[in-house]
Amino acid sequence: MKRWALTFLFLISHSLFLICSAQCSICTKTAQQLGEKPAKGMNTGIIYLAFAPFAIVGFVAYRWWKNNHSNS
Repeated sequence: MKRWALTFLFLISHSLFLICSAQCSICTKTAQQLGEKPAKGMNTGIIYLAFAPFAIVGFVAYRWWKNNHSNS
């Protein structure tokens, strides 16, 4: 249980790091042309839009894990 939880937290933290620090080349070029404040807003929007898929996958994984452990 502890190893699984640590692996899960490791994957989530690295995934969030990649989202926060990486953009596609088109988004990076656009953000550089916009200036500092609009670029920060654009980055915040990207993170906001990426949160929903992570939340859905996390919920499905939690339910799957809970069902597998309740049957044991």
